[in-house]
Amino acid sequence: MPQPSVHRRKVVVVGAGAVGSTFAYALAQSGLAEEIALIDMNTDLAKGQVLDLVHGQPFFPTVAIHVGTPADYADAHLIVLTAGAAQRPGETRLQLLQKNAAVVRAVVRDIAAQDSRAVLLVVSNPVDVMTAVALHETGWERHRIVGSGTVLDSARLRHLLSAHCGVDVHNVHAYVLGEHGDSEFVAWSMAHIGGLPMREFCPLCRHCEDWQAERRRIEQQVRDSAYHIIGYKGATWFAVGMALVRIAGAILRGQHSVLTVSSRLDGEFGLRDVCLSVPCVVASNGIERLIESTLPSDEQAALEASAAKLREAIGQVIGPA
Repeated sequence: MPQPSVHRRKVVVVGAGAVGSTFAYALAQSGLAEEIALIDMNTDLAKGQVLDLVHGQPFFPTVAIHVGTPADYADAHLIVLTAGAAQRPGETRLQLLQKNAAVVRAVVRDIAAQDSRAVLLVVSNPVDVMTAVALHETGWERHRIVGSGTVLDSARLRHLLSAHCGVDVHNVHAYVLGEHGDSEFVAWSMAHIGGLPMREFCPLCRHCEDWQAERRRIEQQVRDSAYHIIGYKGATWFAVGMALVRIAGAILRGQHSVLTVSSRLDGEFGLRDVCLSVPCVVASNGIERLIESTLPSDEQAALEASAAKLREAIGQVIGPA
């Protein structure tokens, strides 16, 4: 894979709204980036966010922060696309389809026009469909376009399992696969606590009488989390901002982290021409490889059902494969 033709850890954030600005705030504190450029169609909003951020520079690691222009795409290591309409209360992610597809097309055309060698991290919802739109519009290799996928959903799952089982969240490893949306599912066959598979840990846990019922409750709670937050305060931004810092760190530092980002499948898990989340190794070039495993029949069926739903949605904006 070709290395990005950049030496500076430069991140361009497209979209200065709640998600983009929260990510920029968390990224500035992380010390991961040497330069952060913030771009928004509302230039005054971008100027205000940048001014607010730079006033905090005495309190976080040294980083150059400025209002960006499309010229910043040319030497960026990572471009994070958060622009687009926000999900409204009662609205599904797939209902955002057409209006956000137009935004993504416009942005990626600007990126391609600058001959950028950056990795593109797509966050705009519905993220799996927008990842497919970006791949189709640019014609880039699939490893260079990464969807934020179910990294946040997997974090929500780990939090709930940690709270339920009384175990430090850092010792809980579990993944949500498929769509970042209503057809996502928990891959229980991949869930481990303290090195033990869930099926072995649960008899020792004694925190619930009916683990199967508890499992269904937790899975539904993960699936509904965004709707609950949107209902309470209108949008989500804190946890997704931190999830994006985690993905950015894997790319900027070449960490080879296993993350459930969204990528186009080209035969893995028996699926093609659809973007969804499975465990991937993420490093400086984006997605180094997808980790393909043999799923139990019920989980494979759930992945195929999620893929069918997403393939239909992708077909609505870029046509059939």
